[in-house]
Amino acid sequence: MAQISGTWIAVLKQFDQSMYFRLDLERDQNRLTGKLDGEAFEGMLEGSFEGDRITGVVKPHPSMTIQLQGTLRDDYIEGTGTVLEDKLALKWEARRQEKQSSIPKTHEFEPTQFHHFFSAAIEPVLRMNPGDSVKTWSVDSRGMDSQGVRRTLGGNSLTGPFYVEGAFPGDTLLVHFDRIELNRESAVSGSLIVNGALDTSYIETRGRIDLPNSDWKLDLQGGFASVVEPKESLKDYKVPLTPMLGCVGVAPAEGMRSRSRYLGAYGGNMDYNQVRSGVTVYLPVFVPGALLFIGDGHAVQGAGELLGSALETSMAIEFTVDLEKGGALSNPRMANAEYLMASGIAGSLEDAFRGATTNLARWIEKIYGLGPAEVSLVLGTSISFDIAEVVDPQLHVVAKIPKALLHGLNKPT
Repeated sequence: MAQISGTWIAVLKQFDQSMYFRLDLERDQNRLTGKLDGEAFEGMLEGSFEGDRITGVVKPHPSMTIQLQGTLRDDYIEGTGTVLEDKLALKWEARRQEKQSSIPKTHEFEPTQFHHFFSAAIEPVLRMNPGDSVKTWSVDSRGMDSQGVRRTLGGNSLTGPFYVEGAFPGDTLLVHFDRIELNRESAVSGSLIVNGALDTSYIETRGRIDLPNSDWKLDLQGGFASVVEPKESLKDYKVPLTPMLGCVGVAPAEGMRSRSRYLGAYGGNMDYNQVRSGVTVYLPVFVPGALLFIGDGHAVQGAGELLGSALETSMAIEFTVDLEKGGALSNPRMANAEYLMASGIAGSLEDAFRGATTNLARWIEKIYGLGPAEVSLVLGTSISFDIAEVVDPQLHVVAKIPKALLHGLNKPT
């Protein structure tokens, strides 16, 4: 006998819009009842289940009635819906929510294909539960792996996506990076500060110049990078290695597709040089499973990524995922041992600055139950800012506060 009872992740599609909801179904003989719970609406289902055919009626609110018809095939339901009041046709489908194991697993994932978009249309490479960890790796900006073998086209090539069971639109995905580690001894960077980061007077006086060598040697034992063939003035220049990931993001809202060099509320090409081992990145969930992408390894990057690139290289990566139900974020957040950090991503530095300040204020208010006056005093005496990214289509500013200063605040009981 076909099993219909249980929890399903369902979607109603109206033209190019998708409305996701959890659907808890219970069967009693041929009678079928259920509860829908989603961002757009919630309601009770009354219907029947005979053979493999499902019929039902849902009334999300008094002025809206949706009639559903579908067919069950194993753990997948496909069918149609109609909004009776205006005869609007819908498509609906549902997949059974996988049971989550209480025992965390560590997955070893060897990527064979890489992507250049953040998109819900890309099939997940791995399904994992909250609490699970993944050991994997990424290629560099030229598509080269740790052995210098080209695996894909250039650009910000992404590993993933990883499907997190139970992640649902409106939730918050937590990605804790246990290890972001260099796996080779070479990197390449841009050669000149981008024009957009300079006064026109400097650009004019700079004129035409011979581009310096931008191949770098990574001394993994000594912990520094140096130019492979430096001019005399740079022969003793060494910069400490600070491995980081430029790209961490989830699939944007259904139907949207964002190139891997872009960034937004979903994260993406944030290029924040504090996304290192030990950091936790908080991302809003827009589609079931979240669909996490990672990549764009940097051996070193200064604030703003002024060269248009960092010291681009491949990377070994280990991360653990978790979920917070609800709490829909407007922009990503991060935390490490020292700071709480909140992103502002916008088309101008002013708007990104405002977004970052607002994001951090809301976070502190929620954690500690502060009002606007109290959070004003806290941030006004302790906030600092990083300019993370100025060379991509959107600009990224991060507001941060030392955790040590927050110890004097009392969390609500």
